[in-house]
Amino acid sequence: MRLTFLGHAGLYIETARASILCDPWFNPAFFASWFPFPRNDGIDPESIGHPTYLYVSHLHRDHFDPEWLAAHCDKDATVILPAYPLDTLRKELEALGFHRFLETENGRPIRARDGLTFQVEALVAPTDGPIGDSALIIDDGETRLLDMNDARPPDPDRLRGLGPIDILFLQFSGAIWYPMVYELPPRAKRVLAHKKRVAQLARAYRYIELMDPRVVIPSAGPACFLDDDLFDLNDVHHDPDNIFPTQPVFLDYIAAQGRYDARLMIPGSIGTLTPHDFAVTHPLPLAEVEAIFREREPYLRRYQADVRPRLEAERTSWAGPRIDLVTELKAWFEPLLAEADLIAAGIDDAVVLDVGDECVRIDFRTRTVSAHQPGSFEAGYRFSIARELVETCVRRREPDWVNLLFLSMRFRAWRRGPFNDFVYTWFKSLTQERLQYAEGYYTEQGPEAGTIELFGFNVQKRCPHMKADLSRFGVGEGGILTCQQHGWQWELATGRCLTSAGHELSATPITGRRTDEGDPEPDGDRQGAAPAPAAAGL
Repeated sequence: MRLTFLGHAGLYIETARASILCDPWFNPAFFASWFPFPRNDGIDPESIGHPTYLYVSHLHRDHFDPEWLAAHCDKDATVILPAYPLDTLRKELEALGFHRFLETENGRPIRARDGLTFQVEALVAPTDGPIGDSALIIDDGETRLLDMNDARPPDPDRLRGLGPIDILFLQFSGAIWYPMVYELPPRAKRVLAHKKRVAQLARAYRYIELMDPRVVIPSAGPACFLDDDLFDLNDVHHDPDNIFPTQPVFLDYIAAQGRYDARLMIPGSIGTLTPHDFAVTHPLPLAEVEAIFREREPYLRRYQADVRPRLEAERTSWAGPRIDLVTELKAWFEPLLAEADLIAAGIDDAVVLDVGDECVRIDFRTRTVSAHQPGSFEAGYRFSIARELVETCVRRREPDWVNLLFLSMRFRAWRRGPFNDFVYTWFKSLTQERLQYAEGYYTEQGPEAGTIELFGFNVQKRCPHMKADLSRFGVGEGGILTCQQHGWQWELATGRCLTSAGHELSATPITGRRTDEGDPEPDGDRQGAAPAPAAAGL
């Protein structure tokens, strides 16, 4: 295989008889908050725009770039389509002109006529990506590549079904707003950010241990933030409390374990993978490559100056006639609220949108939308967001505010008590189709048969959060069980969730039986949750 790294999760893979273009991302995402890092605007679109296959892992805009695909990708490419319950990804690609689709079955290999074998692992929980995420395995008969982008498959053993993994591309850096946007004391925010940084590096390394690849490539992050209002989110000073560490940080982390061959690739780097070797050639001299990361702030300032016209145009695009938000959101949300039985029960509170000159109350107990008196924040959740951004979502009838608004980091959040993932599920389910799928998914979830012995307890095998196999991802310390896939935690003696509400764990002491049924409680990120304050051992 010949691999051209495109930046972030982007890959262009060439084999003897076919080519595969994966997650090409070149345009800023999420209200122009995220840009690829290092910059990848020097890659010639013509050199990668005529693939045999196109793979878009999911609809997050740092993976699905409709502007680039429309302008530069051959519409005769065969799309490798994850087996998502909703056909939203297919419809989006068909709208761009793609018309050939290779439909996959979750976890089952497909052998193509050109000799390649593909296996796609589709994650389908409402909290996975924008209601769906996926990973791809490619086997060319000699070598196997696993592209995990930012998916977190709960059954890692199945990813090795085609044989040992030769090269693994996986996420290691942050891809979420927690805890930076939360209204917290500075010291508390730094403590939580440090715990999240440690947890995400440990989770990525756990996948390396489970997959045991010959070569690891850090990918799918970090993005960079070039708007003046967001620039401080960048880890320009190698800050141990920043959740967006760069590739060399993870490479150093892996080296400290003393086990794996890990390589740096930047946009334009070309790697040649054989059964016995992996050789990388960079598009720049090594000293210049190293300077990108060593002197990151000057690099980002130059990048920022170059894209400033794009940022100014983005801000201009938010303008429009003033909208009566209460009236518009009432008409849009209340019919959905009437059908959101489980989501409403899961939230069991009100969410306030504070847009500066007025507040809108979404009450999940009464299932109504109304005006909320500014300064009266008895609601359990509050989002403070610039009016023009909310109005943009309303004008577009944006069905997934997480995939546009919340991932932009252009807001502030407050909550009473711990995280509740039903809140964000609501904001990514703003069509009847999406809502019915999420409600149906929650209806089907329940305790799964099968227990395992962990740390002196009989524990349900599957994580209550996202069904990860706790025999592979569960670690314990001080009576606390942590699932390394998303950092969620439970108190073994009671089964009480220390990270989020509504996710109690079934755990019984092996030498006795549980007497306290516990009181489930919750904190989250784009794929699920970030470590809560209780996660001291993580």
